[in-house]
Amino acid sequence: MDVDLIFKIAAIGIIVAVVNQVLKSSGRDEQAMMTTLAGVVVVLLMVIKEIDTLFRTVQTLFSL
Repeated sequence: MDVDLIFKIAAIGIIVAVVNQVLKSSGRDEQAMMTTLAGVVVVLLMVIKEIDTLFRTVQTLFSL
């Protein structure tokens, strides 16, 4: 697995956590929730891209 991807996911997690806490402490719970959901979607899109690459590699290896 690409180490850069792991660092990117970790960075997104840290940023989302900080922004989430700032928004919650200022009484913006709804925006905090939306920030968290946006972070999850971004990470899922990154992971789905890698899974697609994995499946294509397996497909090529086994000539499917």
